[in-house]
Amino acid sequence: MKKSLALKILENHLLKGEIKTGNEVCIKIDQTLTQDSTGTMAYLQLEAMDIEDVKTEKSIAYIDHNILQAGFENADDHEFIKSAANKYGITFSKAGCGICHQVQLEQFGKPGKTLLGSDSHTPTGGALAQIAIGAGGLDVAVAMARGFYFIKVPKIYRINLKNELKDSVNAKDLILYILGKLSVKGGTGFIMEYTGEGVKSLSVTDRATICNMGAELGATTSIFPSDENTLKYLKSQNREKDYVMLSADDDAIYDESMEIDLRDIKPAVAKPHFPDQYEIVENLPKIKLDQVAIGSCTNSSYKDMMKVASILDGKKVHPDISLVISPGSATILEKLSENGALSKMIKAGARILESGCGPCIGMGQAPKSKGVSLRSFNRNFKGRSGTMDAEIYLASPETCAVSAIKGYIADPSNFSYEKNFDENIIFNHTKAYFIEREEDLSKRYKKTVKGPNIKPFPKAKPISNIDKKIIYKAGDGITTDDICPSNAKLLPFRSNIEYLSNFAFSTKISDFKKRAIENDGGVIVAGENYGQGSSREHAALIPLYLGVKAVLAKSFARIHRSNLINNAILPLEFVDFNDYEKLGEFDHIKISNVEYSIESGNFIIENIDKNISINLKGVFSDREKEILREGGYLNYAKNLELE
Repeated sequence: MKKSLALKILENHLLKGEIKTGNEVCIKIDQTLTQDSTGTMAYLQLEAMDIEDVKTEKSIAYIDHNILQAGFENADDHEFIKSAANKYGITFSKAGCGICHQVQLEQFGKPGKTLLGSDSHTPTGGALAQIAIGAGGLDVAVAMARGFYFIKVPKIYRINLKNELKDSVNAKDLILYILGKLSVKGGTGFIMEYTGEGVKSLSVTDRATICNMGAELGATTSIFPSDENTLKYLKSQNREKDYVMLSADDDAIYDESMEIDLRDIKPAVAKPHFPDQYEIVENLPKIKLDQVAIGSCTNSSYKDMMKVASILDGKKVHPDISLVISPGSATILEKLSENGALSKMIKAGARILESGCGPCIGMGQAPKSKGVSLRSFNRNFKGRSGTMDAEIYLASPETCAVSAIKGYIADPSNFSYEKNFDENIIFNHTKAYFIEREEDLSKRYKKTVKGPNIKPFPKAKPISNIDKKIIYKAGDGITTDDICPSNAKLLPFRSNIEYLSNFAFSTKISDFKKRAIENDGGVIVAGENYGQGSSREHAALIPLYLGVKAVLAKSFARIHRSNLINNAILPLEFVDFNDYEKLGEFDHIKISNVEYSIESGNFIIENIDKNISINLKGVFSDREKEILREGGYLNYAKNLELE
């Protein structure tokens, strides 16, 4: 059988099971990454597994999210992560080194390897022909402790590219186009694999932008072949030795396919409040802007930054606009400072931010009330910017930079600027930001350092029959930002589930915690794609802490479904979507014979108040069944060894 590249790499890492679509298999994990927003919880869970050393080839703990230190909380989290990194043999990347996905691409990613990260945009690594997957912190902790990860074999979606992008069109415009075609749930259950002659026209950092926002499609991951552009990139990073040529077989078999002529792609935006709200810029009215933000793990590469500098060269940011720019890594920032690009940005009136996630995750630079912000980021969920009534648009760095000058969302196609930059430039990475893995066990910390804000994570209990009320009925597209809001005020408390629980679902309702307390926990009902967005397992830990026993939804986002199971919360799907309408808030429901139903996959919900029964399904692998029975993945994984 002719094989896709993704299946080849999965087969090469197979430890248990059969590579067949829908099968759950166990694969070897070569590399892991964490960041400080999800990392604290991951390392608390790793500590609970009582190991001495990680089993991966390379594990890195990045500090890139919570780098504003308005109080002691973020600094305490960083100190805890640093001590855990030393204790378990993990490389520690200090604040200022850069955004995890950009630095991972530059310094550690390798063709043909597997990468598991506690961040949903880990698939950025697919630009280097890796199988790079985002997961919850507990899954990553198990991968560090045991060296493996369980995954349901996805289907493969081929996106065949023809020709080349036009001048002034960015890879961001391409992925926005794909999102507009497929929607934020269109990639669910798939690996997106890019093929065709058009691939050769895309640099590795172009590919990284596309793979990064594959997360917004709901895809398991995205992947490009390793070719001459991969070699060129690795040479520029002084890593030529890591190059391996990899590609799909000719005439490989795919489950779905789409063909795109790159010449047809135009500068575009995603309108508020989802990344799939696609519109080409030339069709927009002159939408006045208050803020423009350029950077994030999606569009902060050297090439992106150089194009922005060229656009701003000799120009002036519009008086009504605040322009902020965050280069993706210290390496990129250093090069911009050396070649004069940084001065061009500053002379134009841009504000230069630290190399970190910053505004993308609401860590500073919230727009004014009812403000309009254009960002080269990956998500524009309502309230994610830190301002609930702000209108957030997504676009390419070129569109953002031109718009910052014009004062409104503007098409960069008719704007003159330099588009080609020295492909042979060599980046010499400073090692000053890294604390490398300590090989000598005798020199490692015996205990981790925990400040007062670091609280124990809630422990799951074995699943049992449910006799509760529906404490919240949600609609479609509930994000992890809705369940556990992400902004500068709350991010410092990512290691304090008790405090975060006060803000559960606060973008939707104001009294979720009150409802949970008054009803001794309960059940959540939701529409389609429940839990889309970030990999943060806090969106499962908070409901666990508040006594939520099950979520009944039309469908679930992949990572969040896993996080619910890992914390022994039942994710159940409606057999008939019309039954969603039959359930109301505060209906009293019962789910009996849960043990039997977990085994069969068929669940019957009794609505006591309305005297009706509803069929739901929960299709679980044998491993997931055992996790639910044992009361969560941590209990299951403590003694887990492959046969």
